[in-house]
Amino acid sequence: MSAVTPKGTLYLVPTPLDFGCDAQAAITDVLPQKTLYVAAGVTHWITENAKSTRAFLKRVDAHVALANTIQENTITELPREVHKKGDHTGEFDAKPMLKAALAGHDVGLVSEAGMPAVADPGSSVVRAAHELGIRVVPLVGPVSLLLALAASGLNGQNFAFVGYLPQDSAARSQRLRELESLAAKHKQTQLFIETPYRNQAVWEALVNGLQGTTRLARASGLTMDTMQVHCKTVQAWRSAGKVEISSEPTVFLIGN
Repeated sequence: MSAVTPKGTLYLVPTPLDFGCDAQAAITDVLPQKTLYVAAGVTHWITENAKSTRAFLKRVDAHVALANTIQENTITELPREVHKKGDHTGEFDAKPMLKAALAGHDVGLVSEAGMPAVADPGSSVVRAAHELGIRVVPLVGPVSLLLALAASGLNGQNFAFVGYLPQDSAARSQRLRELESLAAKHKQTQLFIETPYRNQAVWEALVNGLQGTTRLARASGLTMDTMQVHCKTVQAWRSAGKVEISSEPTVFLIGN
């Protein structure tokens, strides 16, 4: 009887938060040595974007030599529909993407920035790993939502991440009123993100549409020298006049 091949491990590999930014943080400032060593040893990857993953591996290789060259790594992109609709609802079956792990290879799951499967695609892969009996190991690294929440001074004991706001201005205003109501009723901080080029429009909708006593925070450039974290009441923001919002990835927070 032939021996059963042990399954590999699915590693959730966080990446620096500077994707799409003009400047980059030193990778050793944001990822611990253990994460870099594990990432360097992985040769099979599941990712949002193969190009950004190769760029990440190049940064890792500058500090810890990769087990294989970047070209020899197997990098598989999540389907386009996962990017557009997300994969957190359970509709996408990611089991076929884990054949390498079933064959005994360790697999790394990465997003373009931060922790995969948190405010990013990847949860379908993690779910499939559990269903297939594949060990799942999250590695240490930056998570923008938690960094923003901790630095905002808003309630970190009860909070919710609600994804993106509607693009339509009327629907967006309605959604903001709903989130403000939840924040006030349940003392629950509401966190959301936006495509960076819409940051300014979202900020103006927040300042102009929320009640003056509501507390409003934004955090951008997290972990980088350009980092900004600010929290004031909406009335205080109005009194400060128009603010030009960074086009860097930003987390917005509503609370009391």
